[in-house]
Amino acid sequence: MAETRHLFSTPFVIDTLRSPEGIAHLKNLIMAEKARDQDGVQISNIGGWHSNTQMLEWGGEAARALALKAMDMADAAMINVGADQGREYGWVPEMWANVSTKGNANQYHTHPGSFWSAVAYIDDGYEGDPDAGLGGELQLLDPRMPMVRMTVPDLRFKDVDGGLQNNEPMVRPHTGLIVMFPSWLQHSVRAFYGRGTRISIAINLVAGAKTRGGN
Repeated sequence: MAETRHLFSTPFVIDTLRSPEGIAHLKNLIMAEKARDQDGVQISNIGGWHSNTQMLEWGGEAARALALKAMDMADAAMINVGADQGREYGWVPEMWANVSTKGNANQYHTHPGSFWSAVAYIDDGYEGDPDAGLGGELQLLDPRMPMVRMTVPDLRFKDVDGGLQNNEPMVRPHTGLIVMFPSWLQHSVRAFYGRGTRISIAINLVAGAKTRGGN
């Protein structure tokens, strides 16, 4: 009988922010920055507010603590095969905030130049409503698609459980959730229809070689 092996898995790391006080403080910082810079920037966001990428500066110690959390998550998911030869690496973080209300979304995109990307949800905006029709899910695109399905859209690969492989998995956010994935993985945010305000923080981690002095 033929054997099928599933190769080249894509890591997707899930964790939780464990300080309600820290989450509340980050929320206050973001809303204060939004009031200061009401225009923000336009990148992948369809509506909503996207801050500049200097949150590590205006977010103070709370932002730096979140960046360290992301770096710890990245370290735990990595193996440095050059460590025994003295090659060491560190992370250079970049951070920004997103604020979304009804109808806002983010189109599919990647984060070129970064190694890992993370999203931390400071307020999911659902206000406790479990209705799946509220949207706002983080959607991930199988990097092999849509090339295969462009030719024969009816044929799908079997997953490890024998069912269909999901080429566009979705994650429904909740307040305190933090996720991380390789920066080349295409992702989007489906249109959000919650009654509240969705507040999230995005983090890019660039890998940088450490010098012998440790910097």
